Amino acid sequence: MQGIVVLGATGSIGDSTLDVVARHPDKYRIVALSAHTNAKKLLALCLKFKPLQAVLVDDSQAAWLQGELKKAGSTTELLTGSAALCDIAAHPEARQVMAAIVGAAGLLPTLAAVKAAKRVLLANKEALVMSGQLFMAAVKEHGAELLPIDSEHNAIFQSLPYACQQGAAYGQHGVTQILLTGSGGPFRTRDLTTFDSITPAQAVAHPNWSMGQKISVDSATMMNKGLEFIEARWLFDCRGDDIQVVLHPQSIIHSMVRYADGSVLAQMGNPDMRTPIAHAMAYPERIAAGVEPLDFFALSQFSFEKADAARYPCLYLAMDACRAGQGATTVLNAANEVAVDAFLKGALSFNGIAKMVEKTLNRFASETASDLAAILALDNESRQYLRTLLPC
Repeated sequence: MQGIVVLGATGSIGDSTLDVVARHPDKYRIVALSAHTNAKKLLALCLKFKPLQAVLVDDSQAAWLQGELKKAGSTTELLTGSAALCDIAAHPEARQVMAAIVGAAGLLPTLAAVKAAKRVLLANKEALVMSGQLFMAAVKEHGAELLPIDSEHNAIFQSLPYACQQGAAYGQHGVTQILLTGSGGPFRTRDLTTFDSITPAQAVAHPNWSMGQKISVDSATMMNKGLEFIEARWLFDCRGDDIQVVLHPQSIIHSMVRYADGSVLAQMGNPDMRTPIAHAMAYPERIAAGVEPLDFFALSQFSFEKADAARYPCLYLAMDACRAGQGATTVLNAANEVAVDAFLKGALSFNGIAKMVEKTLNRFASETASDLAAILALDNESRQYLRTLLPC
């Protein structure tokens, strides 16, 4: 039985992970769980899964949670603060760590899991966007196993030759191109002249996937696809020019790999995150995920489009940042997190997200970041700069 730590247990990826775990009580047990502020949900999860430890990052409700655990007779040890995330990520009884904390906050605990040589189930794409070269070097140095959870990267992984899955360089074994698919989000056909009137409620209503607010907005701007573009560059050790973004509104083909002989291998399935999660948890075996099988007779069509730069400027900012290097991708991620937060709070228009990210990228165009301290410093400076551009 394998022990699992779930970082970000109360989010959508956490929900899907715990659903898969619950279906296989003979194979997996929960060693530790974490939440940022959702103490009530963390309590319910602790009582159901009985982890050895739980982390509540925001300690304002820690006393209440501790009291409720005690009243219920729970033996789960409650830890608080962000430093505790690194502790549970390296827990000696865990074989696998689901890295599902959204944003830059997930970098240090995910690195802690890598340094502890865990099987890291990577749902936190920002770890690679912020520090791709450093992160992948740490995976190699410490002998960690890195398996992608994003549906697109998991699809690419599944479509690669086994040798490439085991670390053989991209370009060997006949691989010529990665085709990274995306739905195009909720505004794929919306009149561009109306984009300034887009509300947060409209932006988080994704047509195919159930996700958190930040990721849903990123999907609407297609910054999410830009971050995935950067992530794919590092995960599969390829160049940006080797990756092509393809809009596929049905979200049935999750991504594809092109080969020298003219073949294109694709991974397909219903849009349900339990599929990539179950694949990574059990790899190289297969287990039931609770996902409905794909009914080909119910599918009306598969369609494919090119992503328009005028409609999706965030995607093109991300692809340019990928080609520019580590400093640019660190700035991109930091600026986007601040801009999306401002949009969700009503302090910035939908179009303003791309404009603010571009201004921040231009401000820090000459910056580089080669070690963790420099990456974290540049991340902080970028956030502070963009906040000075926002209305009070």
